[in-house]
Amino acid sequence: MSTVRVPLSALAHGRSGDKGNHANVAVIAYTDAGFAWLREHLTAERVAAYFAPLNPSRVERFEVANVRGLNFMLYDALAGGASTSLRTDTQGKTFALALLRMEVEVPAELAARTG
Repeated sequence: MSTVRVPLSALAHGRSGDKGNHANVAVIAYTDAGFAWLREHLTAERVAAYFAPLNPSRVERFEVANVRGLNFMLYDALAGGASTSLRTDTQGKTFALALLRMEVEVPAELAARTG
């Protein structure tokens, strides 16, 4: 089976925001096949490694299968939160977009089905 590298956005869309000093990032697959791939490959550890420059204290993953979604909580990732952080994005609104830019290697067949 051949594979291709695509941005995560080829498989899913997302939303993100803040919960105090924590960021909430949802990734929602376009297809059932895409969700199956995400469930297997988009782990809390992989997301933690991707966002390591933001120094989250931990990353936790929750499955929301009825909407083909994975929800990640990045604890302590906002440098104090909206009222104290000096970061440009104090509320984590761009975290989903950043994660969707992650390049992933998927079966060519899956990439073809998603567009």
